[in-house]
Amino acid sequence: MMPKVSEQAIAAYETVAAGLVSAGVVRGSMFGMPCLKVGKKVLAGMFGDAMTFKLPPEPREKALALPGAEPFDPGMGRPMKEWVVIPLAQSAAWPDYAAEALEYVAG
Repeated sequence: MMPKVSEQAIAAYETVAAGLVSAGVVRGSMFGMPCLKVGKKVLAGMFGDAMTFKLPPEPREKALALPGAEPFDPGMGRPMKEWVVIPLAQSAAWPDYAAEALEYVAG
């Protein structure tokens, strides 16, 4: 069951998405949730009122230090290794982590 998404979270997510269009990032879907990808690689997604990002170790550790952030578990009972989920309360950080994620997956 997908967590409910607020208008505020959608707006913040759309802002992140729009900021990455020039880098070739497109909107898609992963596990039935909105996601952002470059080529066939997913770099970020929306999970309820939070955004998830695929990050290399250093930025990932930094992201996990944010209040409310945690390893991303899409509901399979085990977190996905490189993914972190950052809550709406920390959405000011979303564009930075989206940029890091883009660099990481496009690298």
